[in-house]
Amino acid sequence: MTENCIFCKIAGGEIPSATLYEDEDFRVILDVGPAAKGHMLILPKKHFADICEIPEELAGKAFVLAKKMAEKMEKALHCDGINVLQNNHEAAGQTVFHFHIHLIPRWQKDKIGIGWKPGKLTDSDREELLRLFAEG
Repeated sequence: MTENCIFCKIAGGEIPSATLYEDEDFRVILDVGPAAKGHMLILPKKHFADICEIPEELAGKAFVLAKKMAEKMEKALHCDGINVLQNNHEAAGQTVFHFHIHLIPRWQKDKIGIGWKPGKLTDSDREELLRLFAEG
């Protein structure tokens, strides 16, 4: 647990939350600033800043839990879709630097602005990226 991390305090039960699920590793809560009604967060109880810090086994458990909670979300809310979102670092939209997964229910014609305009993968970009990832 990190002393100044609000998600550590929520996951540890120091700050009250609308908890939907809890086990020894995770707490799943309703987001207090939701993108849509039913937006939830999956928080590990131990502090990891981002996906690069969380151990693989715990990351795997987090995404298995995301699947289970998404199934519950669909059943409870009858939503048309779900965004499973996990941001890393400020440039990618991370605002709380404690690994977490967003589950956001979606409905046809909602006005939630999650998305981007697709670019085009050029032949030279593809070759460069294949080389860079092979080296790393």
